[in-house]
Amino acid sequence: MISAETIIDFLGIWGTIGLITAVIFLTVGIDRIDDDARGAYVFRILLIPGIILIWPMVLLRWITLELGRDQPHSRHQPPRDAHLTVWAVLAVMIILVFSSAILFRSEVPTNFIPTKISSNTVVE
Repeated sequence: MISAETIIDFLGIWGTIGLITAVIFLTVGIDRIDDDARGAYVFRILLIPGIILIWPMVLLRWITLELGRDQPHSRHQPPRDAHLTVWAVLAVMIILVFSSAILFRSEVPTNFIPTKISSNTVVE
């Protein structure tokens, strides 16, 4: 079983590597891969927590852009290909939810008499 000390040590190592990645990326890398980030130093402070959390993705994306292997036209193709499938599944799910709600709804008793609750009523 994993102990709490192991988890804390892992999170400390993860955060340290993330902080080192954030410092290097925000001082050197961001200017090389994003022309719009040049000279914009204030917003970089806001990126530090996110980079610390997802530093492996930041490093992978940075390496991909540095080596010129980025394919911007095919990057979003897999999500686009899944749209039709997701729409069909959602349509079926909506029909199933509403039909099951109609089939399994509870009936209101015939002798049910609504009562008005006043602000003076004390519940014990």
